[in-house]
Amino acid sequence: MSNCLLCGQAMKNKTRFSDLIFFSKEKSGICEECFSTFEEIAEQHCPHCYKNGESESCKDCQYWQNQGKPVVHTALYQYNQAMAHYFSRYKFQGDYVLRNIFAKKLRIALSQFPDYTIVPIPISQKRLSERGFNQVEGLLSATNIPYQSLLGKYESQKQSSKNRAERLEAKQMFYLLDEKEVPEKILLFDDIYTTGATIQLAVELFMKIGRKEIKTFSLTR
Repeated sequence: MSNCLLCGQAMKNKTRFSDLIFFSKEKSGICEECFSTFEEIAEQHCPHCYKNGESESCKDCQYWQNQGKPVVHTALYQYNQAMAHYFSRYKFQGDYVLRNIFAKKLRIALSQFPDYTIVPIPISQKRLSERGFNQVEGLLSATNIPYQSLLGKYESQKQSSKNRAERLEAKQMFYLLDEKEVPEKILLFDDIYTTGATIQLAVELFMKIGRKEIKTFSLTR
């Protein structure tokens, strides 16, 4: 018996016979009650960015389309209170073991892009020194799916401290580590998608060197 990584309550392991045969049981480290508080994106969502509850193009995607920057994004979960608490623990308090919670869900979802090279959104060197890890790469490493770190990030104001207008007006904050190593098909991966401004800057960088097949993905929207 082990304790839930989020609430601390003891968990009873329920192992089925089929799990023993096919080794399909994967431990997330949290109890069913805690996991149920994370809300998956519903069937009704923005067709471009997966914003929950939208049946047509959302306000953010309309903005990008008007800028000549179409959005091709996929997300798994809605950013609710439970997810905010999760990222507070994982991202800001440095509870690195929490990277494993969504490993199985992410592995299944990312396997739908077999021809694409997964590229994580980076954090700045200063932020990396403070935090000790890149939370985006942490999520990917837990899935055991290969990825390539092709981007670096300049020092900039935290996105979490900006309002919507400031996010949309953000200047280029990324740079390529090695232009020669950039593949043709790219799947940019981030932890949280808010307005799409951060990911759009990364997309813009790859498009400038002639890459046209670029999709984006995030754990939450």
